Amino acid sequence: MQTNNCNKSKITSLSRLFFYFVLPSFLGCLIFIYIPSVFSFLLSFFKWNLISKIEYAGFTNYVELFQSKEFWFILKNTLFYAVITTIFATCIPLILASVLKNKIYGAEFYKTSYFLPFITPMIVIAMIWQWIFDPNIGLVNMLFKLNYTWLYDSNLAMYVLIFVSVWKLAGYNMIIFLSGFASLNNQVYEAAKIDGAGKIKTFFSITLPLMSPTIFFVILVTTISSFQVFDLIYLMTQGGPENSTNILVYWLYKNAFEFFNIGKASAIAYILFVLILTLTIIQWKLRTKWVQNEKD
Repeated sequence: MQTNNCNKSKITSLSRLFFYFVLPSFLGCLIFIYIPSVFSFLLSFFKWNLISKIEYAGFTNYVELFQSKEFWFILKNTLFYAVITTIFATCIPLILASVLKNKIYGAEFYKTSYFLPFITPMIVIAMIWQWIFDPNIGLVNMLFKLNYTWLYDSNLAMYVLIFVSVWKLAGYNMIIFLSGFASLNNQVYEAAKIDGAGKIKTFFSITLPLMSPTIFFVILVTTISSFQVFDLIYLMTQGGPENSTNILVYWLYKNAFEFFNIGKASAIAYILFVLILTLTIIQWKLRTKWVQNEKD
């Protein structure tokens, strides 16, 4: 009996100790994530400018958004940016990782060089690329003897932002792919070599299927991060010119902190949430069609 009581008291003490360790993180999540999320959702049904009295508006904010041509234009910008960025930020790092996994001369140098942009602060990246694409003194125009206005051209600005985003993400995704390559069984490649399979056939018939779980992870993470981009837009274009680079997160910011339309900004936040959630669920369901050894 004494032994059982002693064990129970130890378990109770450990449970309390565990609770005390977890409590700070739990309170942080509760105060800075869960409560603001619920409050933001409730605010999407109200009209409020941070000064006047909060007025209940029902679904007015959502209706106004869906009836606005500006909303659909910005939604199209967001989808275009996210899809194109995800495609290139997956394909390019996969190719780089395929080359660097062969332990070529200077591979470690290249790995470090490609990864550095990812850990570089966005404000530094924005300043550098703004100078590179400057229409008057920019390196691109001077080097290739061009006369494009780049970030000031509504037809080119979005492509510049996509290029910078892919450049920044490439190193991180490349490291993930290199980790995936490191986990592959070399015996499979030896068997393919004995059977006379060439490098191209080996890549498409063996490497891609074996790497499909890693590719799926990269696509999923890159898609979510692309929909949430803000700092690059804020620092380089502020949504211009002519709204050509305006996306949902930046528009949310403008409605909340420039137009002081808190209810509308909250509605945009939850439309974006539903959009990302829907696309994530679709990707998760489709993984069984192409990701190896994945079942519902």
